[in-house]
Amino acid sequence: MTDLITVAIDGMGGDNAPDMIVGGIDLACAHADDVRYLVFGDEAQLEPLLDKYPRAKAACEIRHTTDIVTMGDKPTVALRTGKNSSMRLAIDAVKNGEASAIVSAGNTGALMAMATIVLRMIPGISRPAIVTSFPTQNGDCVMLDLGANIECDAENLVQFAVMGEVFARNELDIEQPSIGILNVGVEGLKGNDSVKKAAAILQESDLPIKFYGFVEGDDIGKGTVDVIVTDGFTGNIALKTAEGTAQLITFFLKKFLTESLISKIGALMARPALERFRAHFDPRRYNGAMLVGLNGVCVKSHGGTDALGFAHAIEAGVKLIRRDFIEIIKEDLGHLISPSSDASENTDNADNSEPQSATA
Repeated sequence: MTDLITVAIDGMGGDNAPDMIVGGIDLACAHADDVRYLVFGDEAQLEPLLDKYPRAKAACEIRHTTDIVTMGDKPTVALRTGKNSSMRLAIDAVKNGEASAIVSAGNTGALMAMATIVLRMIPGISRPAIVTSFPTQNGDCVMLDLGANIECDAENLVQFAVMGEVFARNELDIEQPSIGILNVGVEGLKGNDSVKKAAAILQESDLPIKFYGFVEGDDIGKGTVDVIVTDGFTGNIALKTAEGTAQLITFFLKKFLTESLISKIGALMARPALERFRAHFDPRRYNGAMLVGLNGVCVKSHGGTDALGFAHAIEAGVKLIRRDFIEIIKEDLGHLISPSSDASENTDNADNSEPQSATA
């Protein structure tokens, strides 16, 4: 018999919580009956919602708290005052071994700060990174970092490459993902010192990874590589630009397909294709960014998503649990990076530090 998986849920995080949270759990239950949920939040709000979803109610245990981290709270404030919040208690459940993953649609900066302090870093990793997948002409790809670290050195980028490769193997089911470093050109002499040094390290590494080299911005949509490595400043801008471009295309597509009777007839005839287009680029399908580099699976859902999007975030976390994602990262890092005394010292002193940034 398969062992049960337990997921800790920040029941009050997100623009549409807790309704969206409970609805998402119910949808996730339809795809996995071996997952149980510890839902942290206000019992007075959660209990009536669960009564509407018998399937979800049977899989959930409410852990009551009325404290929440708001979307506007600064990470430092959340760390200081949010120790009894739904977000912090969900993270604590992973730390204490009660759950194997935490999923939250709440404040990104607060989640990253709390998770880093509580779960701590994997030995050999100096900073966490935000990673997610999105569509390309050649299937899906993953990119990191998407906003956790504004500035990165070569060592950070190499660590991101290793974690991104493991993520792509396990989340996208790619046997040997190709890795590229985002740069201003593909020539070896282009770019800053960090990207050039990171490329040299990956080229000389004994780790059995498929390093492609440098890629440019237009390679993202082409799907030239499976894993795109960059600093959080560039990655976040690239992500938001891609989201804005998708919205722009959708806007004009709707406009041109409804501006005349002939175009409306054409739209009706093309409806099956348009439905496939909409479904393929539905942002809910790609909801669920992971904070990689931590000693625990931590999934960040988009704060404005709906139940379907939150269900996808849960399913992404469950999939990584089943694949033993954290242990695979540790194993791969052992081939490439020997934890330095400095890294160990940073881990031991994690309670006195906090992440550099969190803008995704």
